[in-house]
Amino acid sequence: MYNISMIDYRKKITTDRFINEIAHLEGSIESDRGRILSSAAFRRLQKRTQVFALELNAFIRTRLTHSLEVAQTARYIAKTILDKLDKEGESYGLEGIENAFISTAEMTSLLHDIGNPPFGHSAEETINHWIEKNAIPILESFNTTNEDNRVLKEEIRSDISNYDGNAQAIRVITKLQRLNLSYTQILSVLKYTRGAYEPKPSKEEELFYLKKKPGFYYSEKEFIKDVQKALDVQSGHRFPITYIMEAADDISYLTADLEDAVEKGILSLDDVYKLIKKECEKEGEDYLLKIIEEKYNQAKQNDEAYQFNMFFTIVRAKLVGSLVHHVSQIYIDNHKEIFEGSFNDALLEYDKQSKYYKAVKILQNISIKYIYQNKEVQELELQGFTIVKSLMDQYKPLLELSTEQFIKLANGEEKGCDFLSKRLIKRISSKQIVAYKQDVEKLNKDDSERFRILEWYFRVRLVIDYISGMTDDFALHEYKTLLAIK
Repeated sequence: MYNISMIDYRKKITTDRFINEIAHLEGSIESDRGRILSSAAFRRLQKRTQVFALELNAFIRTRLTHSLEVAQTARYIAKTILDKLDKEGESYGLEGIENAFISTAEMTSLLHDIGNPPFGHSAEETINHWIEKNAIPILESFNTTNEDNRVLKEEIRSDISNYDGNAQAIRVITKLQRLNLSYTQILSVLKYTRGAYEPKPSKEEELFYLKKKPGFYYSEKEFIKDVQKALDVQSGHRFPITYIMEAADDISYLTADLEDAVEKGILSLDDVYKLIKKECEKEGEDYLLKIIEEKYNQAKQNDEAYQFNMFFTIVRAKLVGSLVHHVSQIYIDNHKEIFEGSFNDALLEYDKQSKYYKAVKILQNISIKYIYQNKEVQELELQGFTIVKSLMDQYKPLLELSTEQFIKLANGEEKGCDFLSKRLIKRISSKQIVAYKQDVEKLNKDDSERFRILEWYFRVRLVIDYISGMTDDFALHEYKTLLAIK
């Protein structure tokens, strides 16, 4: 442990990257920005669900528009932190690298949902449910004659049963898209610090919050170790800028779902006002109540056509500004723990007695009660479940092949392979197959049991990579194609 005087961001914000290191920090930062904005995985976010799947109305948020909002809020938080530090006469090594600090927070926010599957978070549950029912029995059939391989088998079982968009994001940017981002940019995306192969800690354990979800898979664990070592981040700890991204994400949800629900006709503007007012009065919360009453009355003074946009615009502006200053101060007040990555909480959730936290919880609860439980939203989730499950069913034959059969198939040798498998493999992206082959080529073949388990593991990852990387509309198209539905 060290004192606050040892905080030096020049040790965290560096030019280090896997290959082709860029000599100057500004050049490295701008290179990362260009790689992210031009990546196919980032573009696909425009056709991925935020709440409403397969939505034709461009007003409704997608993962892309949500990510843009988060990125803007992250910029705001990062700049506010720098302003506060400047007023205190502190720099902590940030002088001259302010742009790198801000840009890293912004770009991390653009990447934060890049691993999310089609049809939203319900698809994560669908994939994990399918794996448990269909893939785990195949894994259980593999023989293990020594303790090391039995441990490995259990780790693989846990790993493939814990698909998570955060862990998939690390895999996308490092293995599937191979963006070769700086270590600073990569580690800032690592929101949770536990491997999917590791057991979930109890709430009493140290760093529980940072490990409550999987942050990376077994397939990327060695790479994550190397990056953490390069940037002097301990195992299980977070990169400091990640706290900014998380806070920006939390803040960006404020009125977004309510706004989209009004556009969809699920709620009216008057409904939203009455629901917020009711919840505030029920909780005895004056801060949010005063804001929505004032802004609702202002909006009502305008022409009816403008009232909806007016209300949400001014409420969001007021709340975002206040919340940004709130989380920025918490960042500075807990700077030592945040810099070393041991701060075991979200910035916005740290002070649960604050009026800001209570305001956010009220808005979140309204979304849960009146939007996520809405019949139309749940119908869309059921459709997404059917599509993702059916696609996993279609590709199951690839997981049932022997090690030798699949390796030949992946290498383009079709002799002896069944009709279905030969055609399924050709539908998977060549980039994903290359990632599989490179992982398998690194394996030690001397231990045949271990080799078989890990080859099959990378094969499971290949199928999940393909299906989870689809956009909503492409997943629907593939579903119709493979099930011969017109």
